[in-house]
Amino acid sequence: MKKSDIKVLVITGFGLNCERETAAACKLVGAAPEQVHLNDLIAGRHKLEEYQFLVFIGGFSFGDHLGSGTVFANRVKFRLHDQLEKFVADGKLVMGICNGFQTLTRLGMVPALNGDYFSQTVALAHNDSGVFRDDWCTLKADPASPCVFTRNMETVRLPLRHGEGKFVADPAVLAEIEAKHLAAVRYVNADGTLATEFPANPNGSLNSIAGVCDPTGRIFGLMPHPEAFLSPYNSPTWTADKAAGKVAEEGDGVAFFRNAVDYIAETF
Repeated sequence: MKKSDIKVLVITGFGLNCERETAAACKLVGAAPEQVHLNDLIAGRHKLEEYQFLVFIGGFSFGDHLGSGTVFANRVKFRLHDQLEKFVADGKLVMGICNGFQTLTRLGMVPALNGDYFSQTVALAHNDSGVFRDDWCTLKADPASPCVFTRNMETVRLPLRHGEGKFVADPAVLAEIEAKHLAAVRYVNADGTLATEFPANPNGSLNSIAGVCDPTGRIFGLMPHPEAFLSPYNSPTWTADKAAGKVAEEGDGVAFFRNAVDYIAETF
């Protein structure tokens, strides 16, 4: 499939606010993004089957009332269940960023250990600090993970901004996530060791988990914002980087979207 024919659905509405940069990321790697309000999907003016890649974006859907992502996830689950189930069965890709990750966990789409994509088994709780965190973090990808989005990825820096990002799960669920290498990215310190303390681990996530995928690797959610680091000049250290002659060609976030689009181009 030609990259320019790959249609990406960026769902908007109800307090979400990262649609433009997410669409820009998809366009930057050659795909054709469309920003569609959730109500237009529910009303049938657009169908999930029209797309190959679905992104649940960041923001504060429904003001985070009843818990981040809860109301949005319920609207998707009870109004688009069959379409979403078929979308996943067809082997297409789903990504959730920040509030979108919270939505995926509420739906049960990650980690979906038993293949049930609509039963919640993990959660993103309030940060241990008790406050909203707006900062940058360093992530390390698991090379053994099946995650499509992190292929050939090592260490990346990304911005984060959330108040409910602490990854939690029961011990048995956490053990299975680890055994199957579904924790695709983790918070790490500057030296690459796992970040267990604030601020390198910004929320107190168990096992330093920043993002997880399902067993197929095609559904992935993470708390940091790859769509917010598309240009090296998005980095707070770009002036120092430039002075040192170390300005990269692109921001670290681009790779997540390029991997997704490359996979679709190779598969469909």
